[in-house]
This record gives sequence, C-alpha cells and structure tokens, in this order.
Amino acid sequence: MCQFFSCVSDGYGYVMYFDAEMRKKIINKPANYQETDSHTSIAHHYGFRGRAEDKLNKYEYNPLTGKFAVDQLNTTDDSKQVRRFCNSLDFSTVVPELVIKDIINPLTNVVASEVTEQVKELLKQWASVRDSAWPSVWDSVRDSVGASVRDSVWASVRWAVWDSVWASVRDSVWASVWDSVGASVRWAVWNSVWDSVRVYISSFFNLPNWKYIEHKEGENPFQPCIDLWERGFVPSFDGKIWRLHAGPKAEIIYEWRKENA
Repeated sequence: MCQFFSCVSDGYGYVMYFDAEMRKKIINKPANYQETDSHTSIAHHYGFRGRAEDKLNKYEYNPLTGKFAVDQLNTTDDSKQVRRFCNSLDFSTVVPELVIKDIINPLTNVVASEVTEQVKELLKQWASVRDSAWPSVWDSVRDSVGASVRDSVWASVRWAVWDSVWASVRDSVWASVWDSVGASVRWAVWNSVWDSVRVYISSFFNLPNWKYIEHKEGENPFQPCIDLWERGFVPSFDGKIWRLHAGPKAEIIYEWRKENA
C-alpha cells in the first residue's frame, strides 16, 4: 500500500497529488479510484496513463516525521524540488482532519509536574472512559480514523507514533512495575499502557465522532489520557490499582485504588 503522503512529478518539479476535495470524493465513492494515496490513481487523474505514467517520478512524504522517500525515478531527478514542495505544503488542504504536531514521548520529552488534584481527576476520568470503551479502544481509534481519512493516512500516522514511543514507554513501564505487581496482572498493565499509546495516536486527528463510544460531537472521548500523556504521565492499571509513571525510568509517582476493583 502506498503511504501518506504520495505524489508524482514530471521530472521538472511539477507535483501532482490528491487534495482534500478529491480525497473526499474517493472516500465517498463518486470517484473512480480506490485509494487516496495510489501513485497510479494520481497519475491517471492527471491524464497520465500507460506509457505516460511510466515517465513520472513517484514520491512519498510523512508530514509528522518529515521523512521523504523516492519510490521511483522514471525521468529527470527532481527530488530536491519535490522535497521542498512537500516541506512547504499546507497539509490542512490535503487532510483537514490531520493534526500536525511533534510526537511526544512523555517519559523523555516532558518533565512531569507534581500530581495535582487536576491530574488525579484526569486519571479518574480516563479510568471511567476506558471502562466504557474497553476492549474496543483500539477498534474505536482505528475504525474512526480509517473511515474518515482512509488507511494510508491512518497507517502512516500510526506507525510514525508507534515507532517513536511504543518500545521506549512499554519497556520503561514494564521494568518499573515488574516488582510491584504479581505475574498474573502484568499483562493487564501491558494492555493498559498499550491503550495509552493507542489513544495518544488519536490526538493526531480532529474528528467530529468516534465509533463505539458515547461522547459529545467534536470532542475526543479519550482526551483525559491524552492530557496526562502530554503532561509527562503514563497511566497503567493492573486490574485493581491505577498508577502514574513519569521520568526516564517510568517511576511510579502516584497510585489510586479504583473502587470496586
């Protein structure tokens, strides 16, 4: 599958791609194309078919990471011009739902403040939301984003965030709680941290509605966890106790025993 953002060029710096209007047509089916980031579909849309398409250069660019990739060079190398074009493109004209921002690792990129009453309330709110959505947190994020912007955008953002934070956060929290919880609940902790990463991915999209969970239109129902994450806290849950982790070693700085757990 082609990645977001895909484009083609004529070898002289003229860049062709699907903008937001065309993407919505594809998503809503009036257009004759299946994918919003298919190099072939883009070429056909601009009138390049058969041998003509084979003379176009094909590129991919991730606006979150700034990673630029040459997929195929079929004519004069204009990759420098195309890279400059991608770097300066206003992506709100391509995917208005996409939020372009830095990817934060809460354990290394943010110095967590003290655990205030507001922070404790955010944790309680996240616990409540997770109760109502679990085990469909991942389904909600994945299906909501995929339906709105298609799989190429979803996959590119997901892997950009996942590759940046998952291994580091997972391993740090795992090491932190290893001696604090029993073996029988370590996987519960793992899954709760996994959900934290999942909902952080959702913060890169501004959607009016999220599937499988009740919420006010225009609000992200997972915002309490996102707020904790961006303040430098990673929440974990072992089935009875919620914990907040902070710092490079994911030290446990707060514990809250959930009622009726």
